[in-house]
Amino acid sequence: MAREQRGAERVAAVTLPAPRRDGGVALERVLAERRSVREYTRGALTLAQVAQLLWAAQGETQIDARTAPSAGALYPLELYLVAGEVQDLTPAVYRYLPAGHQLEPLETGDRRRELCAAALRQECVADGAAAFVFTGVERRITHRYGSRGVRYLHIEVGHAAQNLAL
Repeated sequence: MAREQRGAERVAAVTLPAPRRDGGVALERVLAERRSVREYTRGALTLAQVAQLLWAAQGETQIDARTAPSAGALYPLELYLVAGEVQDLTPAVYRYLPAGHQLEPLETGDRRRELCAAALRQECVADGAAAFVFTGVERRITHRYGSRGVRYLHIEVGHAAQNLAL
């Protein structure tokens, strides 16, 4: 069941384009060319590009398996998209639903400026066409692993963020 959305306009759930599972570039080349940037090319992302990035970070590869590992397959991470300039997607905050490769709208409107303020005014957050936000639900992992589950959660976000970057 969808959560209650804030904002004036209701946005329907979005089924994303299927991810590509074979790339044209070798992993070794991607690793060698990986760089951090904070200045982005102006213009919108396509829905297919966003879908591919979401899948790379937390997408399902089979039932109960994702692109990034999780201690005990507990998957405490949640991934959100703060969309501002994505073709064929209403500006809004969405939660990524790996099982159906869908976006659940949570709050309508372009929230990149607000996210920028929360991120210590890092302008790159507002300048990008979209932002990807990871959160962790600690109780999903600490119920099994106790306090060390928080450490596992931090490791998991590193795995997922690296997938997103690559």
